[in-house]
Amino acid sequence: QVQLVESGGGLVQAGGSMRLSCVVSGRTRFDTMGWFRQAPQKDHEFVTAISRSDGSTLYANSVKGRFTISRDNAENTVYLQMNSLKPEDSATYYCGASLRASVHSDYPLTVGDMDRWGKGTLVIVAS
Repeated sequence: QVQLVESGGGLVQAGGSMRLSCVVSGRTRFDTMGWFRQAPQKDHEFVTAISRSDGSTLYANSVKGRFTISRDNAENTVYLQMNSLKPEDSATYYCGASLRASVHSDYPLTVGDMDRWGKGTLVIVAS
């Protein structure tokens, strides 16, 4: 059974840092892992994605220079390092996996690109 489990969320002060983790289990063929976020009453927003095979990354403009995605394939874990956090970063962050989506284009991933989702971890950035 395929599972994605996020962790690391919580409350942080503006300007602080936080690292999220996503552990994937189960036998799948997907290569691309990504992070989306959703604030209350807002649509899911693409944050970043990474190729598990070659490490290529893609970032939303809103987080470039502040967030870093990485992976540890040996541990089947994808990380999201978030620095210089702003109140507008507050959201539930979801880890997703895609069988076919690619980070090698300049197009951001969409919710429809993802095939598996975690249940999310809440990040609250306080002023």
